[in-house]
Amino acid sequence: MKLVLISDTHFRHDAIDVPDGDLLIHGGDFTARGNLEDVEQFNDWLGSLPHRHKIVVAGNHDFCFERQPETARARLTNGIYLEDETVTVDNVKIYGSPWQPWFCDWAFNLPRGEALRQKWELIPQDTEILVTHTPPHGVCDLTAGGEHTGCVELIEAVKRVSPRLHVFGHIHETAGTEQIADTTFVNASICDLRYQPVNAPVCLEI
Repeated sequence: MKLVLISDTHFRHDAIDVPDGDLLIHGGDFTARGNLEDVEQFNDWLGSLPHRHKIVVAGNHDFCFERQPETARARLTNGIYLEDETVTVDNVKIYGSPWQPWFCDWAFNLPRGEALRQKWELIPQDTEILVTHTPPHGVCDLTAGGEHTGCVELIEAVKRVSPRLHVFGHIHETAGTEQIADTTFVNASICDLRYQPVNAPVCLEI
């Protein structure tokens, strides 16, 4: 199965050259400021892509999925939206979640520590692909200011579950791929710090 991985498109999706594949995964921040009209346009774009399966989680910019969840979900018809949920695609179990350590009072923020730990404890042990918006601590999470801002509780959960693939975004500066033990980590951010869509989608085979 060919995977195409993207994140943090910030409503610049029309400027992205998206390769064909079997499964498209978006790691969140697909809107500019999380309004419903952005979701509708993003959904139209998703519908124009040829991938058989499309998985989406929300990010800190995607406010309407936190504030108007039923209405926002109803507008995302061309992909499978996951919020602390699992879906099986071609016998591969995928779990998606939008939460992140508190960040400038944006959407899906939780305090570091127990609140986030409780969210990550929901990840099933048999998860093969994990999709979150936040990176785990210490993996593709280094900001321009030199700070590792990923989630400590999430890296603990990843070690417990040991998924084949962990896809995320959020920290634009450190888009890239890293292999640790049996897990491939991909920060699939498309936009850079100036919200320019400069990075290409990441393609993997599993």
